[in-house]
Amino acid sequence: MGAPLAKKILVLGIGNILWADEGFGVRALETFNAFYEAPGNVSLLDGGTQGLYLVQFVEEADRLLVFDAIDYGLEPGTLKIVQGDEVPKFTGAKKMSLHQTGFQEVLSAADLLGAYPEKLALIGCQPLDLEDWGGPLTAPVRERLLQAAELAAVILDQWGAPCRRRAPGEAAAALLGNDIDFQSYETRIPTIRTGG
Repeated sequence: MGAPLAKKILVLGIGNILWADEGFGVRALETFNAFYEAPGNVSLLDGGTQGLYLVQFVEEADRLLVFDAIDYGLEPGTLKIVQGDEVPKFTGAKKMSLHQTGFQEVLSAADLLGAYPEKLALIGCQPLDLEDWGGPLTAPVRERLLQAAELAAVILDQWGAPCRRRAPGEAAAALLGNDIDFQSYETRIPTIRTGG
């Protein structure tokens, strides 16, 4: 009899990078990819604001780790890990954006399809600003990206999927294209906004 198959793990970043701290989930996933190489049974996905379109990916995963901006009512930049049955409570606790309600529905749909992940974890960050259209992450949130990536590596290790920390200068395949990756988007020359 062969060795048991490795659990399929999905690491998902959700949010809208066009609304300042709302982009935390996507940027945390991008940071994780830049600093860590995950084993072959781990998939990384920029879920953006796709809502119910994510069901197909969630139902294929045995374990799911999510990065997202969550209004916990804490100090901006505070990271909080929620696991198991507590996760849906937080993704639907306050409707800060369309994608959060959508993600709660994604989990419900996966449950109805009998394909709910056996393990589920959420690394959430308290946002400071969700109203700055086209703006970058605020400093308190941006400063937590690496810590969020490190927390994800710890969780994956606990799930039996140890990640290798990349060497300094070691390049990773880009997750986002079209100049919306962190380096291109967040460090662009700001446009001058004129008042009406």
